[in-house]
Amino acid sequence: MTTLDLPPVAASGPAGRPAPTGSATAGAAAAGPARPEKKLRIGGVTRDDVLTVAGATAGSLALDWVLYERVLPFSGAFGFLICWYLLFLAGYYLLGRLQWHPMMVRDRLVAVVAWSSGLLVVSLIADQIGYVAGRGWEAAQHLNFFTESMEHTGPLDPLTSGGALNAIVGSLEQLGLATLFAVPLGIAAAVFMSEVGGRTARPVRTLVEAMTALPSIVAGLFILGVVIITFGFEKSGFAASLALTVMMMPIVTRAAEVVIRLVPGTLREASYALGGSQWRTVWNVVLPTARPGLVTAVVLGMARGVGETSPVLLTSGFTSQFNGNPFDGHQVSLPLYIWNYVKQPYDGMIARGFAAGLTLMGVVLILFVTARVIGGRRPGQLTRAQKRRIDREARRLEAAAAGSAGHPLRPRAQH
Repeated sequence: MTTLDLPPVAASGPAGRPAPTGSATAGAAAAGPARPEKKLRIGGVTRDDVLTVAGATAGSLALDWVLYERVLPFSGAFGFLICWYLLFLAGYYLLGRLQWHPMMVRDRLVAVVAWSSGLLVVSLIADQIGYVAGRGWEAAQHLNFFTESMEHTGPLDPLTSGGALNAIVGSLEQLGLATLFAVPLGIAAAVFMSEVGGRTARPVRTLVEAMTALPSIVAGLFILGVVIITFGFEKSGFAASLALTVMMMPIVTRAAEVVIRLVPGTLREASYALGGSQWRTVWNVVLPTARPGLVTAVVLGMARGVGETSPVLLTSGFTSQFNGNPFDGHQVSLPLYIWNYVKQPYDGMIARGFAAGLTLMGVVLILFVTARVIGGRRPGQLTRAQKRRIDREARRLEAAAAGSAGHPLRPRAQH
């Protein structure tokens, strides 16, 4: 809580006038105890704020119930919640006008809208995670789900048989190959648009922005028509990784371009002043400075590609057997595994599909946490390990300098 300390009030004489300087009254007042300092709250949540929100919530809920159940011919939970929220905002505004300045009322109303929007988003995410976890925990709690495939498991077999090992391995291999293809191309395109430029930079940027909004099914159709039908390759994990590359590359390119543009221009000028070429400046100055942001761009692209279903549906094929070779034969992934088993009319298969969805959510969560941890630094900011290494090197140099000062070189003998 931020507070403001006010100076103590000066002693006053009769009729509220200040006591004359040097008088006995002033001396007695100066010698006596001063009034305690008064603290004014500038920010934070007060009891009036809490009571106002509670009153607006209760009043709007009661009025909404009366309107829905007794006055208006409305029904439905969604409409009830929307009307409740609108009535809550109106009630909060009216209660605020009774006790605060109009400018303060508007400020707190915007704060309430922001807080309620954030809580709504968090509640929706929690509801989705809870629903998937509730439907899939029955299958995910068994270890065989992560160590076996569905090769010897039928639709009516118990959940202690079969699993999604083939889909987990397939997703990781396809995502790894797609990352291997998309990252060099995406970063190279970002370097070209931000560092090289020229007349062709604008068409390339326009094409990348168009590919960002490309439907995933179109990427799958492109690989199906060009790679599989035209060149005669079979459906495999490699073909699915090519389709994922088409989806990941514009994400990596756009994010990498923004990060590279954040590198201060003074670093480039310093490199040019020392005689470095453009290629040497980009390789030794720009890319190392933007490394945390580039890692974030790569991880965001991976998070986009790991959950795609349409491209792998058309390019990888489906199999219940374990296939660790992405270049030979059909290979299933987690999104395709979910799509195939959730629509079946067997409770066990549906539970396995939701368990695969819970696993996929865990993979995406790990990727985003990794992006947050690695890419949370500003461009050029050193990590703790780098700071410790620099400190150790500085101490070593100081010790070497102190040793050289304590043992000076003997002068050469004069002949």
